[in-house]
Amino acid sequence: MNELSIVLSTENHTHLYQQIYEHIKSEIKKGRLLAGEKLPSTRLLAEHLQVSRSTVKLSYEQLEAEGYLEARPSKGYYVCRVEELHQIEVPKKKEESNKKKQDQYVVDFSPNAVDMSCFPFDTWMKLSKNCMLERPEHLFALGDSQGELSLRTTIQRYLYASRGVDCQVDQIVIGAGNDYLLMLLEKILGKKRVVAMENPTYPKAFRMFSSFGYQLEQIEMDQMGAKIESLYKTNADIAYVMPSHQFPTGIVLPIGRRIQLLKWADEQENRYIIEDDYDSEFRFKGKPIPALKAIDTLDKVIYMGTFSKAIAPAIRISYLILPRSLMKSYEIEGAYLASTVSRLDQNLLNHFIQDGYFERHLNKMRKVYREKHDYLLRSLKPFEEDFQIQGDNSGLHILLLNKKGISEESLIQKANQAQVKVYGIKNYQMFTDTNQQAGILLGFAELTPQKMEIGLQRLKSAWGLQ
Repeated sequence: MNELSIVLSTENHTHLYQQIYEHIKSEIKKGRLLAGEKLPSTRLLAEHLQVSRSTVKLSYEQLEAEGYLEARPSKGYYVCRVEELHQIEVPKKKEESNKKKQDQYVVDFSPNAVDMSCFPFDTWMKLSKNCMLERPEHLFALGDSQGELSLRTTIQRYLYASRGVDCQVDQIVIGAGNDYLLMLLEKILGKKRVVAMENPTYPKAFRMFSSFGYQLEQIEMDQMGAKIESLYKTNADIAYVMPSHQFPTGIVLPIGRRIQLLKWADEQENRYIIEDDYDSEFRFKGKPIPALKAIDTLDKVIYMGTFSKAIAPAIRISYLILPRSLMKSYEIEGAYLASTVSRLDQNLLNHFIQDGYFERHLNKMRKVYREKHDYLLRSLKPFEEDFQIQGDNSGLHILLLNKKGISEESLIQKANQAQVKVYGIKNYQMFTDTNQQAGILLGFAELTPQKMEIGLQRLKSAWGLQ
């Protein structure tokens, strides 16, 4: 073979050597260039394509390095025996399957989504650019394992003003998401722990604790939230709770039970409470509920917060507030680990909060979510005869508990047939609970009123409501 029919584009932003490389690689994978077949020399192909010989040589060398070509001394380049690759189509089929699965739903009431249409992209880009214009050479060096002091100071002030939490900056640890922080806690708390969790609860936290080899116990719940007498029946020394807005029920733990919970933790030296305050910013009536940590005079609460709901999931910046009694353990078991959040990202977020953009964004999103929340509640009036509506006034989802004894599986199946994606509460029940009512979560954050109306009309028809 003395030439290859390769169409090169000078308008394409891809380098010429990359275009040659991609074409030959594609031909080999499709079986059009067979094993043992000789390619034109770098000189001949360069003359044919009107490019430099070094451009062709670079393409050939890359293909050789990846195992597509074999260079034989004094003979040239030959195709390796990899023609079977053209039969491998599993990733494509998987993508098509996932796309087909997504396309079958007209409306998806996801409780985990956020509304990104209002995100201040221009502001974020401006701050990002400004951070780089400052020529922050120091931010490219390895930083404090607990996170940037400037951001921890900003978080400290924010939590005191918004959540009533009083702590020192040296108690704050910044990490890339709650998953990482839970893994860090496993090092701090040690191996042999018994964790009590509300049922239903956050599944990922349950799986994380399970992966640590922790024994898991159930905290039973009623209409007021976690039953502290149920906690006393366990052997737990750690209680993982969401007192300000329990997920997925939406229940706010009353002050009486909060005090009982703190008393439980104080009865033994090694007992602690992990407070997951995942979406405290979004309360639509009255003032935000104070954090459990705000009344923790006993220093027994490990407070966990995140910016994923308030800003965007991809921000991946969360934080811990550790009790003083755990700081020594952190210094021994966790302080040697480098921070998992880029110093540039921390600097950007710090400016976003300090310069007032975060507060303005939160105020805007509270208004947006409150309007969606109120619209959904008004639209759910026809559902009230068949469902108890729970978890209103805060958060980004509503819980419907069926009063008629219809199974959760039946409700979900009928919703699927109507091309509406809903989420059953059994997905969040990590312990066996035969008495739990059938429950459906309806998230509204990402949906427009028009989409919600379409989805609810389909659900009314599918569930046979008047």
